Amino acid sequence: MRVKRVSLKNVNEIEESSVNLKLLDSLLDKYKNKKGNLIPILQGAQNIYGYLPKEAFIKISEVTGLKLTEMYGVATFYTQFRLHPVGKHIVKVCHGTACHVQNATAISEAIEDALEVKDGETTPDRLFTLESVACLGCCSLAPVMMIGDNTFGKLTGSQAVKILKEIKIKETN
Repeated sequence: MRVKRVSLKNVNEIEESSVNLKLLDSLLDKYKNKKGNLIPILQGAQNIYGYLPKEAFIKISEVTGLKLTEMYGVATFYTQFRLHPVGKHIVKVCHGTACHVQNATAISEAIEDALEVKDGETTPDRLFTLESVACLGCCSLAPVMMIGDNTFGKLTGSQAVKILKEIKIKETN
């Protein structure tokens, strides 16, 4: 599963990159002085960059006065937030009860082998990120995988890998 406890001492593990911090200006102007602004600001920043870069945390703190430790605590508590860049296609494999009993583990393992990544990792070409999720809400299709807005059900490991290969072929053309 994707759930991983992270302590505040790991704040330095946030990937550093050069990001255009000016993109945050309108978001921060909108929420700067509003009560309960932390989650909307983090969501907005992630919408801008696709993840939460370290520099964004610093700028948000400087502009709003929110504490870095508080922001990092929220960002690591909620699984919707990402501290590292993700692939263009996020591959979510359901491991809820229905999918689990229909052997979702075989699907995850086949994908891990094909992409040469572990759960939560991104391929070096940043095309795919693999995530195990608790439930995708389509139990009658178990086992299920979701890529973007597309849901694929009644899968085997080889079928899942075939879908990924087709996406990769489309991306290289």
